[in-house]
Formats: sequence, C-alpha cells, structure tokens
Amino acid sequence: MNTIKFFLIIAAAVAGFFLSLINGSVEISAAQVVTNFFGGGELDETRRQILENIRLPRTIVAVLVGVNLSLSGAILQAVMKNPLADPHIIGISSGAGLFGIFVMMIFDDAGILMTPAAFVGAMLAATLIYFLAWKDGIRPIRVILAGVAVSAFLGAGISALLIFAGDKVHGALMWMVGGLSARSWQHAEILLPYSLAGTFATFLSARHMNVLQLGDEVAKGLGLRVNLVRTILTAVAALLAASAVCVVGLLGFVGLIVPHTARLILGSDYRILLPGAALTGAAVVTISDTVARTLFAPTELPVGILMAMLGAPFFLYLLRREL
Repeated sequence: MNTIKFFLIIAAAVAGFFLSLINGSVEISAAQVVTNFFGGGELDETRRQILENIRLPRTIVAVLVGVNLSLSGAILQAVMKNPLADPHIIGISSGAGLFGIFVMMIFDDAGILMTPAAFVGAMLAATLIYFLAWKDGIRPIRVILAGVAVSAFLGAGISALLIFAGDKVHGALMWMVGGLSARSWQHAEILLPYSLAGTFATFLSARHMNVLQLGDEVAKGLGLRVNLVRTILTAVAALLAASAVCVVGLLGFVGLIVPHTARLILGSDYRILLPGAALTGAAVVTISDTVARTLFAPTELPVGILMAMLGAPFFLYLLRREL
C-alpha cells in the first residue's frame, strides 16, 4: 500500500514541476516543454528563452527549497520530539536571516559567503533555543515557547538591519515574506551543493531518527550517542534551512506542514518518511508558487504569503491537539 502512496507522491512532485513550467503570462504547453528538452522543439525563440532562463531555474529553486525546508522540519521534529518544530516557527530561519543580511550589508557581492554565515546564525539560534528550553530535560511546549521568543527577538534584529541599511538589501519586503520572483540559474547553483549534501546526510541518518523516537534512555541502551547525534542532526537541519533562507528569504510553514502530511500518508518510519517528505515538499512549493504567481496575474503574490495562509491555521490545529 505504501508503494502506491509513494508513487502518487512522486506523481504530485512531477505534476508540480510541469505546472510551474507551463503556467505564466506566456502560454507554453506540456508537450512543447517535453519536445523542447528532448528534441524536435517547437518553441519560438522568445518562448524558449522564457522557459529555459526564467521558468526552469525558478522551478528548480522551488524544488530544492521545498526539499530543504521539508527535511529540515522533519529532522527538528525528530530531534526535539516536538510535532510543532519548524525552522521558521522556532527561530532557526530568523537566525540564518539575521546573519545573512548582516553579511549582505558588509560585502557588495556576498553570494558565496551568505550560506556559511546563515548556517552560523541558524546554529546559534538552535543552541539558544536548547539553552532556554532545557530544564530537567526538553519538553515540547518549552521548545515552542523558547523558539517563538527567539524568533521574535531575531526578527526585530532583521527589521532593524533592513531599516538602517535598506538601500543595500534589495527586495527586502519579498525577502521577509519569502518569494521566488526573479530566481535564476545563479540561485540554483548556490543552493544545489547544500541541498545535495544535506539531503544525503539526512537520508543516512534515518535509522538514528527512528531510534530517537524510542526515548533517550532506550536509545542510549541501544548504543546511540544521543547528544552527539542530536548535535549533528541539528547542524544538518540548520544547513538545509540556512541555504533555503539565503535564496528565497523567510519562507515559513513548509517544514511544519509537509512532514506531517508525509507522516499521515506514509507512516512514521523515517526511512520512508524522509524521501516522502522531500518529494511532498517539492510538490507543495512548486504548486504553491504557481498558484501565487498566476492567481492575481499580472500581479505576483509572494509564495510566502500563500504558505502563511495555509500554515498558520494548520499550526493552530496542531497546537490545540498537542495541548
């Protein structure tokens, strides 16, 4: 049964990819997309340029961002044993954003330094959340409360930087809500190595996440070095979230909605859940971005606004259920 469900998720991801390519102000059919890439292209030069240099890189960035944020959320939920954990909600994305913007202010061309700086900010935010939430162990509600407080504090820092150096940070509003407008091959190239490395490390750690769900004492009894594994997994989650933040800004709720959706469909075995979440994340972000940019055409709605409209009620539902 899970095999059928998994193939349906793959189909949704492929459908999201093609929907993103064919929809826009200039109409391009799915058949034209396929023939353009696999020979016998029928597109005129204008449509070919739109497809290959505007829509395709934007779609690839959407896929990578969806994968990164979904896996980051799945890792944090496993590590913190908290179904409400999400890099945006608990402040990890804000930590990445604060350090990323700071580097953008200092260097005119900060492309290669953005992700390492954002990673440092994300790790510091995660460490601070752990420190604030720890009291004779970690409880899910303390993680959320500490995360919301850290997120608000770091968000204020981001706002201050944007006010004092708004002329050096272009597209600040789009970056704050999370958007994919004007994303190019350069952005895809920046994101790809971090996505590949983070995804590979996440899939390798699936067994450890399964063991963590048994509780710390049982995990230690099975020979798992719990604190070390938690630290490494948090670093992987921070890297995935930081790389996404650097490219699309503070896109929220993907890491909350997608792992839960994948868990409902595929179950709680992380060996199956993680690839399912990655594919579901790709589908959710590509489809949401397509809807956001075509719903009020020619005005483009940042995808972060649509994700917030979907994610906030979902978060409140989970919060009510868990409490």
